[in-house]
Amino acid sequence: MRYAVLSDIHANLEAFRAVLDRIAGLRVDRIANLGDSVGYNPNPNECLEIIRSEGIVSVLGNHDAVAAGIEEPENFNPYARHAALWTREQLTPENRDFLRSLPRERQIDRLFLCHGSIHDTDRYILYQNDVRDNFVMLAALPGRPHLLFLGHSHIQMAFSSEGRIIEQARSDRISVYDSKLYLINPGSVGQPRDGDPDAAFAVYDSDKGVVSFLRTEYDIPATQDKIIRAGLPPRLAERLSVGR
Repeated sequence: MRYAVLSDIHANLEAFRAVLDRIAGLRVDRIANLGDSVGYNPNPNECLEIIRSEGIVSVLGNHDAVAAGIEEPENFNPYARHAALWTREQLTPENRDFLRSLPRERQIDRLFLCHGSIHDTDRYILYQNDVRDNFVMLAALPGRPHLLFLGHSHIQMAFSSEGRIIEQARSDRISVYDSKLYLINPGSVGQPRDGDPDAAFAVYDSDKGVVSFLRTEYDIPATQDKIIRAGLPPRLAERLSVGR
């Protein structure tokens, strides 16, 4: 099986379409979405309608939860809060109900999907202690998944664990072995934060035992123009050019 894994689309329709166009040529069997399909950018309904029509397996992100009215943006910065509440007003009833129906985590085969951390949608995984905690929780899950895919930080990264030894991958192509556990962040489709403005995603080939990190260009000025015309904070448009 070949899985395309996406995260943090954040209502960026141009980036989402560019990624789907790239995926169409990669012979992928399934697409998984790690949450935060909305927020920050100006096309929440259009992105959700694609997710729904394509049957893309999804989990709930923290921005999704606020936009759907499940939570309030108490810990959001002013830009994120403005965009999340704007999104809440824009969502159609059908798309709001779709977000409300999403689980916070789910398992596909031996892949475990969540947004921030296992059992904690809002937790960022950035440091060794966070990674170690998630490997402990992953090892205890029923079904023995050995790949944990998560988003939230908007940064592509990968870690492997064999017992207590944790290693960070330094390559765009990672070999996967049954004897190890893996934590994979595919980066963000709609708002990368690693200094590269191109939309990010990953592909996992379970037959070959390989995870590949990929990037694709998209029409950033078109998204920026729509952000400004929608009355969203200009800072949200500016950051797309620099991937921060």
